[in-house]
Amino acid sequence: MNPRRASIVAAGAALCLALSFVSTRFEGPAFIDGLAGQALAVRDAAGGQAVSVDFRDRYGWLTRHPVLRGGQKLNDATRSRVAAAVAEVPGIGGVSWGGQESPSAKLRCQDDVEAILATRSIRFTEASAQIDPQSARLLNEVAQALRPCVGSIIAVTGHTDAGGITEANVALSRARAEAVRWALIGRGIPADGLRATGVGPRSPIPGLDPYDPANRRIEFSVIASAPVKPTPIDTPGPS
Repeated sequence: MNPRRASIVAAGAALCLALSFVSTRFEGPAFIDGLAGQALAVRDAAGGQAVSVDFRDRYGWLTRHPVLRGGQKLNDATRSRVAAAVAEVPGIGGVSWGGQESPSAKLRCQDDVEAILATRSIRFTEASAQIDPQSARLLNEVAQALRPCVGSIIAVTGHTDAGGITEANVALSRARAEAVRWALIGRGIPADGLRATGVGPRSPIPGLDPYDPANRRIEFSVIASAPVKPTPIDTPGPS
């Protein structure tokens, strides 16, 4: 590279760094302030005035993944409603509860999903991983129920009955779980916390014949408390 071209590249790099610093220093805080204002408004509307919403991580960086704290005297339904409302603010990449303040809220989240799926199931086109369009409304309900669990690892597990070739069933169950995972991402659940796996016919419903078609199902479980990794930059990006 000739000296003139090298100097141009160096000047360009320096300009990019300067613009990045200015953007982070001045535009970033304004963006987070806007998110915070919206978050506090929906928190209050949901009855969670006793809950704090912190947009800084443990190192003091501004983040789009706020931590909720307090509100221990609120019932589980109110805490879940507050978490869901804050998570739905455009630009927020997911929320989590600080410390161990809300295990009951997360259990309630899983209970809600299980209640939704107790009498209905996510359906697929025969022998494929294509979700039946009629299951769209059910997936909307599941996504809404899962919002208070954002900040934890949510497992999406596919199951089949024992009919057919085991290896093919495992592959199909995994593909269906992955299809549901993407459907949830499309409905606003952050991809960071969603894990898809398929076990085929390995875990039939207790007391049910392994060959019963009712074993074909998708299950959800909160398997770990693991807040999504905060974004230590102040400008918006993909969730």
